Amino acid sequence: MRYLTAGESHGPQLTIIVEGVPSQLPFSKDKIDEQLARRQKGYGRGRRMQIEKDRVQVLSGVRFGKTTGAPIALVIENKDWTHWKKIMSPDPHPEDAGKRRISRPRPGHADLNGAIKYNHRDMRDVLERSSARETAARVAAGAVARQVLELCDIHVTGHVTRIGEVAAERPTGLSLAEIRQRSEDSPVRCLDPVAEQKMMSLIDQAKKDGDSLGGIVEVIVEGVPIGLGSHVQWDRKLDARIALAVVSINAFKGVEFGIGFEAAERSGSEVHDEIMWSGERGFYRATNRLGGFEGGMTTGEPIVVRGVMKPIPTLYKPLKSVDIDTKEPFEASIERSDSCAVPAASVVAENVVAWEIARALLEKFPADTADELSEYVAQYREKALRF
Repeated sequence: MRYLTAGESHGPQLTIIVEGVPSQLPFSKDKIDEQLARRQKGYGRGRRMQIEKDRVQVLSGVRFGKTTGAPIALVIENKDWTHWKKIMSPDPHPEDAGKRRISRPRPGHADLNGAIKYNHRDMRDVLERSSARETAARVAAGAVARQVLELCDIHVTGHVTRIGEVAAERPTGLSLAEIRQRSEDSPVRCLDPVAEQKMMSLIDQAKKDGDSLGGIVEVIVEGVPIGLGSHVQWDRKLDARIALAVVSINAFKGVEFGIGFEAAERSGSEVHDEIMWSGERGFYRATNRLGGFEGGMTTGEPIVVRGVMKPIPTLYKPLKSVDIDTKEPFEASIERSDSCAVPAASVVAENVVAWEIARALLEKFPADTADELSEYVAQYREKALRF
């Protein structure tokens, strides 16, 4: 599977082309809309979420509720386009060319680097595409992938483990369904009710101060067969591909699996997962410190991946910058933004991880139809159990 996205933050729409989904897969537009709605929630979101009510249009590749095997075309309308038609028009409008022009790059954004790379004197041509608005398109693609995974009884959920200085305590013994429900019930997608209140207070203070906050999100995937990915080439290692996908989310700066960076502080006997066997489960690990991966391949244990998101760089208390025209120092331009987007980023992370798992699944079990895929996965699981 593969996908491409197109569209700008204040353009008419976001467009997604998804290719490689098997035919005859039961397809639900509502499940995509559900993921888009989840992305728009979260304590600390800005005014843009009051404007956009994301819903997907399915333009091709689906007929009578099932995929056809052809490319799937999805569109998400930008409601705010009505106020930007002239400013963002693809047609020549000389009288509007200078309106809302941006010559003052924002620290932490793609503005200056992109302007120099693509020779733009108006940095709006950079920020419109580099905006996190594009993550709505990636969530839509991930929502398609989730429907492939659900067919094979693979399930994904996520939650927030830290916002700013506040770290959450994760309750032990929770099922994936319980984690999902607690996350959905929390305004900050946090499993710890004490930390939740502290996080919300911290977000309130950051908003009051014109500042922003980052944090850490965790994604968990259960039901993944042993052996997705491969050790034979660097670019076939599935944990590496997931790491790329997570770090490619706007404002994400780091990723870890299982105990992650904590492994540097421990001895080998405290890091590696001992191998066990039972007639009911086959081979399994006594622990899951490596987060479901060994040698770039899945172990059959739950995949546990965390990503760290830096604070959003668009601040209502802007940092210093330099005007590209005059070369004089100024306060950076202010665009509408969130004080904290970590809860929403948790949803984005879920969906980019889901995409990479589904892509690896179809690499190992190439199938033209959904029934074939389901059968191949079931046969392989039985084979692995008897190994």
